[in-house]
Amino acid sequence: MTDGLYQWPNVSYLGARLPKEKLYENGLVTAGVREKFVADVQRITWTHKIAEETINLPSTDAVPEIEVLQVDGKRNDVADAVLAVIDKAIPNPIFFEITREAGARREVRMVAAHKPRGMGTSKAPAYYSTRWMPADIQRVPLPTAISLDALYSALLAPLTPIKVRPGEDLPHVGVRLATVRRLQQEVAGLERKIRSEQQLNRKVELRRMLRSKQAELEEQK
Repeated sequence: MTDGLYQWPNVSYLGARLPKEKLYENGLVTAGVREKFVADVQRITWTHKIAEETINLPSTDAVPEIEVLQVDGKRNDVADAVLAVIDKAIPNPIFFEITREAGARREVRMVAAHKPRGMGTSKAPAYYSTRWMPADIQRVPLPTAISLDALYSALLAPLTPIKVRPGEDLPHVGVRLATVRRLQQEVAGLERKIRSEQQLNRKVELRRMLRSKQAELEEQK
């Protein structure tokens, strides 16, 4: 996981306000999520458009362009369910920069889900995030890449629990991320069972299963 923020190119700057009501006014958003949207979000700004015409990297079908959205929070944070609404409304991959007021200083964290264009939206995406940082922290340059597809992988990789392997394409990254997420859940479930199990022989078996799942998890990372 990275602890930095990217210096988005000046040529990609937009600074366009996105009316939040347009993102959740359709009937597909539950009343509970709509209430959370209203409670969490002050404003949404489309700050940068990372595209072939702005940074001169060739686009692909999976990643025609990358959007950067600044989400100013009303409270301590913005829920993943709110980000999922925005992700569903905007088909291109998105990097969110969520801001909040923390006492006398302004803080920001970067959040994204693995979402190449055309990816199904039936399941809630898994979001990956940096820690909270001062809003004026020094930013790092974008990674070197030969296409928007490769740039997206390079931007997303430091946020996730896996390392992108040489030559690995976005579909394979998505499969590994889903596998890691499933294995993490299985490991956590086995750990809970071990803590509550009273029978020694059953506890031994659960520990064997846990070691096996932990080994699988390390292989996927």
